[in-house]
Amino acid sequence: MAKEKIILTGDRPTGRLHIGHYVGSLKRRVELQNSGLYDKIFIFIADAQALTDNMENPEKVRQNVIEVALDYLSVGLDPSRSTIFIQSQIPELCELTFYYMDLVTVSRLQRNPTVKTEIQMRNFEASIPVGFFTYPISQAADITAFKATTVPVGEDQEPMIEQAREIVRRFNYIYGETLVEPEILLPDKAACMRLPGTDGKAKMSKSLGNCIYLSDSADEVQKKIRSMYTDPDHLRVQDPGKVEGNTVFTYLDAFCCPEHFGRYLPEYANLDELKAHYRRGGLGDVKVKKFLTAIMQEELEPIRNRRKEFEKDIPAIYDMLREGCEKAREAAAATLDEVRRAMKINYFDDKELIAEQARKYRGEVQG
Repeated sequence: MAKEKIILTGDRPTGRLHIGHYVGSLKRRVELQNSGLYDKIFIFIADAQALTDNMENPEKVRQNVIEVALDYLSVGLDPSRSTIFIQSQIPELCELTFYYMDLVTVSRLQRNPTVKTEIQMRNFEASIPVGFFTYPISQAADITAFKATTVPVGEDQEPMIEQAREIVRRFNYIYGETLVEPEILLPDKAACMRLPGTDGKAKMSKSLGNCIYLSDSADEVQKKIRSMYTDPDHLRVQDPGKVEGNTVFTYLDAFCCPEHFGRYLPEYANLDELKAHYRRGGLGDVKVKKFLTAIMQEELEPIRNRRKEFEKDIPAIYDMLREGCEKAREAAAATLDEVRRAMKINYFDDKELIAEQARKYRGEVQG
């Protein structure tokens, strides 16, 4: 019997999702969901992980769970095809994390490049919460609980997936083949690896205020693109401009399709022609930004409209999440049973153990 193909992926509920999430993961998830290539798809809202560095602000996490759920549904994730659930509602994940902690050393966690970067970014240094420090182990529990064969993430998450693979290999070496080793699935478009903020900063970040959110109004999108960072030396229309490092062109790389030119900018055949004109001079930023705005509105309008429909029945969204949690918990519980059996801590299910111990002590008494 062929091994099931299973996807697991998710997001921390620290705010509304933005177009960086969309091009980096959400759009691809919808494509994978609709491809028919996978037997099961699990998508979770990682509220427990969000609490590792928001423990003093649980209300922020709580409020954003519904925001993320609405964003999921608005982009086209379908609960009849994908199991959408909340991480904290699956207690089996905590137990798996606890067992996996015995398979990983502190020095190995300290060497994880993703963890090192996150610690620096949050200025944790020596005051790092243990829960945050060990989140690669928690992530391994998330992945293995659902026997995920495929984890679609950005390249910055490669060290995390490798650590999960190490945990799987070590567990299986000690306790026998039990866990499934996951494969990473990276974005297939270079522009989608990491979309910069509208201000040209390397990362789109809620705290920096440089995001275009999926739920932004048409006016908000237009305003944000109008103020977008371009080439600071491109002062006049006739000046030659740089495309590299120019946020507008980075966004065009991510969103622009050949058919957009026929609709919005027919004097150019494709993006290469537009870039060539900008480089040699004679093309102003305003014109390029208007083109990008038209493309973004076309992409985001149906998402906005779907979200407005889902917002009309919030109790139904919570019902959907409850059903997803029940389904996810059933899958995680099955894996945990296998893990307990492999680790020989399934005491009350092991009838052979009980009978053996009974024979042993009856013999001692009779002797």
